[in-house]
Amino acid sequence: METSTVTIVVIIAIVAAAAAAFLSTLITTKTLKRRREQMLKEAENEGEMIKKEKILQAKERFIQLKAEHDKLVNERNNKLSQAEQRIKQQEAGLQKKEEQLARATEETQNAKRKFELQSEAIEKRREEFDKLQKEQIQRLEQVSNMTSEEAKNILIDMMKSEAQSEATTYINDIIDDAKMTANKEAKRIVINTIQRVATETAIENSVTVFNIDSDEVKGRIIGREGRNIRALEAATGVEIVVDDTPEAIILSAFDPVRREIARLALHQLVTDGRIHPARIEEVVAKVRKQIEEEIVEVGKRTAIDLGIHALHPELIRLIGKMKYRSSYGQNLLQHSREVANLCGVMAAELGLNPKLARRAGLLHDIGKVPDDEPELPHAIIGMKFAEKYKEKPEICNAIGAHHDEVEMTSLIAPIVQVCDAISGARPGARREVVESYIKRLKEMEELALSYPGVLKTYAIQAGRELRVIVGSEKLSDAEADILSHDIAKKIQDEMTYPGQVKITVIRETRSISYAK
Repeated sequence: METSTVTIVVIIAIVAAAAAAFLSTLITTKTLKRRREQMLKEAENEGEMIKKEKILQAKERFIQLKAEHDKLVNERNNKLSQAEQRIKQQEAGLQKKEEQLARATEETQNAKRKFELQSEAIEKRREEFDKLQKEQIQRLEQVSNMTSEEAKNILIDMMKSEAQSEATTYINDIIDDAKMTANKEAKRIVINTIQRVATETAIENSVTVFNIDSDEVKGRIIGREGRNIRALEAATGVEIVVDDTPEAIILSAFDPVRREIARLALHQLVTDGRIHPARIEEVVAKVRKQIEEEIVEVGKRTAIDLGIHALHPELIRLIGKMKYRSSYGQNLLQHSREVANLCGVMAAELGLNPKLARRAGLLHDIGKVPDDEPELPHAIIGMKFAEKYKEKPEICNAIGAHHDEVEMTSLIAPIVQVCDAISGARPGARREVVESYIKRLKEMEELALSYPGVLKTYAIQAGRELRVIVGSEKLSDAEADILSHDIAKKIQDEMTYPGQVKITVIRETRSISYAK
């Protein structure tokens, strides 16, 4: 009985729980249904609002596009109307031009007819003139007993003498006018160029004096039985003179690079104190390497200072080597830098490429520092170096032509030649060997004496002026002018000299009488 009661209670509890769950589910379902319906309504309302907004935006966009379209259509219509007006104006202009062309054609035809008529009349008159001229020539030949060819030759000879005199006068007038205009402008360019460039002047020596603290060092440099000094001379190729000169040793060699290597090697040996043949060879080799590196560094620094790029390494080495070479007392590297700056300034004044001119000016004397000694002029050697290392043809020609060894083919070549002369001919730049200087003056005087009518010649102003004395009874004033021009031309073609030479021809008449 108790078991059935418990069972019934359990069943009733289960049924009650199921009923409660069903009621809860039913309530939840109704709630969800209401929420769904509410969300649907809200979504529909939002959709309607979005739909209305989109429709409004579409209407506004349509109105905007329509306004832009109308604006474009109006602009196109305006352009079309303007184009139509221009075409109408052009048509009217063309019509006027056609009318003018027709009138001009008609006038040209009329003028052509008139010209033909005039040509016929002129031809008839020419025939009549030729006939009359022949008759007159025949009469003149009969009267003068000369043919027309003989009279013509006499007239030509007379005209030649008159023309020569007038040509001399005309040439002098042209020269004076050129001096007032072209020479003035050229002097301005050259003076401005020179004023903007200045370099120091070095003196060319074949010896270097090495100073020492005391004469005791001389014995150590000579070494036992002279082995140290012989080793040093063999390693450097320099003659070392140790004499009674106090506290000084003389290094003698024509190659300045060798002298510099010997000087630096001696300085290191004396400072270190260890002087023996093995040490000498070691130090000389080390110093030679340092000098080679310094040569390359000097070449690079020079190219950078002048704004010159993309040079071949071998050309850079030759530029650096110019530091140890001089010509007529003028340091070659300083001279080349000066010429490069002068070329750049002058090329800029003349409207040419200043970089190209500076490059040619710097390289114009590289033929003076070859590693070997070929039997060729330095200008030709330099030109071959430039061609070998792929320099431009204008630069190669400027290098080869700066002493007229080859023909000039570019405008850079005469600029390099002029700037080389400016750098070498300025006061204090160079010093000349006395023998060659005297020989040049004698050659100049003898050249002028070779002309007929010249009595005496004097080279003055250190060879920059040549005074020529001529006989007054042998030459006239006009012939004296021609003589000065001929002498100047011959000196220019046959001689080499710095700067320019002024030719002064003196012709005078002296009347002498004595009072007794």
